[in-house]
Amino acid sequence: MKRITTVLAVALASGLLFQYCASSKSKKTAAAPTTFEGHVLPLIQTKCAPCHIAPDGKKKHYNTYDVVKADIDSMIRRVQLQPNEKGFMPFKKTEKLPDSLVQVFVKWKADGFPVK
Repeated sequence: MKRITTVLAVALASGLLFQYCASSKSKKTAAAPTTFEGHVLPLIQTKCAPCHIAPDGKKKHYNTYDVVKADIDSMIRRVQLQPNEKGFMPFKKTEKLPDSLVQVFVKWKADGFPVK
């Protein structure tokens, strides 16, 4: 009887000890945050130029962090409009930005507006 109790105690202790162990494959790594310099600015430079990029742009310049952060809600709203709706961006285009690109702006805001 003592032997069975000892074996059960060892088994229980082993189970408790290893319950928090997991392989690295099962752990989910957090997605890297979307940053202004790494994601948002390059998107603006390719999809919003030349209108919103200094010095040639005739519209509000969106090549600085503070300006983009201040206008992010308007930017997200406008790129989500349909091409026939007033205020649609990108201006003079007949197609919307792909959702994956719109999500760059949305995720940057959700991530707390990191710069780098």
